[in-house]
Amino acid sequence: MKKPVVIVGLGEMGGVFARGFLRLGHPVYPVTRKTAMATLAAELEAPELVLVAVAENDLHPVLETLPHEWRGRVALLQNELLPADWERHGYRNPTVISVWFEKKRGQDAKVIVPSPAFGPGAGLLADALGAIGIPVTQLDDAGQLLFELVRKNVYILTTNIAGLETGGTVGELWARHRELAAGIAAEIVALQERLAEQRFDRDALIHAMVDAFEGDPAHRCMGRSAPARLRRARELAARHRLETPRLDAIAAQALSA
Repeated sequence: MKKPVVIVGLGEMGGVFARGFLRLGHPVYPVTRKTAMATLAAELEAPELVLVAVAENDLHPVLETLPHEWRGRVALLQNELLPADWERHGYRNPTVISVWFEKKRGQDAKVIVPSPAFGPGAGLLADALGAIGIPVTQLDDAGQLLFELVRKNVYILTTNIAGLETGGTVGELWARHRELAAGIAAEIVALQERLAEQRFDRDALIHAMVDAFEGDPAHRCMGRSAPARLRRARELAARHRLETPRLDAIAAQALSA
């Protein structure tokens, strides 16, 4: 029998990965809010992988309390993720995948572009998702991973924040409101540079964001978390003394109620 995989957080996204692991023959052990992780870790000291599939707001509490036995086997998939998020908890080389497929309740996963992955477990993630028809690109180094994480952050924050003003789809956003989208994206890239403490090729990031637009032009810009993403982006910008006039103007209208 193949070694087990632990999935912390078995929501829609965790369920997709569970199906892939099971298709490969790996037993899957779910961890919910009621699971005593220390007890399970005592029984499963060396799983093949521990996939942390919780929402962004739950990531840091989980990383802080994850049993020591599992820390060297962690894989992460959250949005708005940067290396500092795992490094602050002492994780040095986790497996990370930037998820580019959408999964809603009652619907199958919808691929936008291939999901890039890097780290010790990237091959397993690629095999598991490949087994259920979801493409994964395995990256060569940590620099490529950082670019891909920033690319996803720029995509999500630009579309969510612009959507508070424009509504509609990402295809409509780029076709009808390109100047607005490009301006927001520029501020988000500047914020990512402050958070990551390094410069990025801004033109390459915008081009990569537009590639994702073209992968699913009917994708809706604004999700339920859009106001919270805007608030968080502005708080981070203020903390780093970064001016964001585009974000501020949208906040004045969208968050004034």
